[in-house]
Amino acid sequence: MTDISEPSVLARLTDADAAVRRIAVLDLADLEDESLVPTLVATLTSDPAPEVRREAASVLAAWEQEDVVEALCVALLDADAHVRDAAQQALSELKDPASAAVLRRWAARPEPFARSAALRGLRELRDAAAFEPARAALDDAHAEVRIEAVAVLGWLKDARALAPLAVLLASDPQVAVRRAAAGALGFATADDEQAAAALLHALRDADWQVREEAATTLGKLRSRAARDALVAALDDDYWQVRLRAARALGRLADPQAAHAVGALLTHSISNLRKEAALALGELGSVASIAPLQAALEDRDPEVRKAVRIALQQLEGGAT
Repeated sequence: MTDISEPSVLARLTDADAAVRRIAVLDLADLEDESLVPTLVATLTSDPAPEVRREAASVLAAWEQEDVVEALCVALLDADAHVRDAAQQALSELKDPASAAVLRRWAARPEPFARSAALRGLRELRDAAAFEPARAALDDAHAEVRIEAVAVLGWLKDARALAPLAVLLASDPQVAVRRAAAGALGFATADDEQAAAALLHALRDADWQVREEAATTLGKLRSRAARDALVAALDDDYWQVRLRAARALGRLADPQAAHAVGALLTHSISNLRKEAALALGELGSVASIAPLQAALEDRDPEVRKAVRIALQQLEGGAT
């Protein structure tokens, strides 16, 4: 049986076998002794084996003191990609707001991976002071950094971010960044004209994933001005966009969209038929009762269930 007493574990940290040292790191973590944290930090920064450094980065996430956070940030520059990834993951699990000060410094590092990892950690901490670093990172040359900056701003829900996010959605060359910006705009108000205009423009984006995200966000905003554009999106070449457009129209609760949504009740894709039925229940047009009743015989049980829910809503509202 392996001796997991502190002296034994510390002795195994100097073993010539990297596999023995890696297990020793895990045993140190199990001891849950804060006085051993400097030893784990030293292992992370100086052990010659990347698998040992990787393990040290993973277990150090349990301690959120400044020197640990700094060491994890330094590990973002490790020569081994697995160590860098482990450090990034550990930083994304931080919960103590005091850790944000270190991460804000690292968000300005020259290395793109370090910047993106620091921003990811700041996103989880929802640190209000992260607004300026995240806003500046929207102009970063690297897409992965811009994506993390968008996520930070989306979580912070600071109205000052709406205009730059709208610009990013309209102009960024990377699909993933535009898609992230479309989602982040979900904290805008329904009457925010710039956000709405950017999202409506995004419904015509060349990439279907951006169109899908734009339709989703327009539904969250419940902007009546989006109705006609969302109706047009029901004819999108991608069924995923049609589905989100139908869902968004349901959230608008505008009965004038019912006829267009109802046309999806006979679509070959069952997910679309299901979403159309649910949206018709929310739209509240009694004219939808007849086509919904016809759909009670749909071959998909999930569609039939959605149809019954919609009919209950409509027939209850009609009485």
